[in-house]
Amino acid sequence: MMKNTKSTDFALLLIRLVFGFSMIYGHGWRKLERLFSGEPIDFSDPFGLGPAVSLVLVVFAEVLCSVLITLGLFTRWALIPLIIPMLVAIFYAHLGDPFGRWEKALLFLTVFVSLFLTGPGWYSLDARFRKGI
Repeated sequence: MMKNTKSTDFALLLIRLVFGFSMIYGHGWRKLERLFSGEPIDFSDPFGLGPAVSLVLVVFAEVLCSVLITLGLFTRWALIPLIIPMLVAIFYAHLGDPFGRWEKALLFLTVFVSLFLTGPGWYSLDARFRKGI
């Protein structure tokens, strides 16, 4: 196993911060507001769980798991719920759409899978807990 350099660890921190914040601000926050708006929930239901449950699961991933990614806490576990909606967006919600409609989902998916493979890096709460803070 290759040890990360400080520049690699800083790059992982930057990626976590930018993509975690982007997911929360650009996607999750609007869905969170929608969830608590009191209006009827009209949301994609690819797994047959019902639109409300599907929305709750996506909000969990896009808000809570994105916060965990940004902090570098339980990073690999938090990435799994984020990878799933990106796959659904690409292969279900935007299947057959032009590339521009599913490009963002592909970019997020690529980053989330890459972080899953690399881990969060040294500048993370996971690393602090591993070292005993």
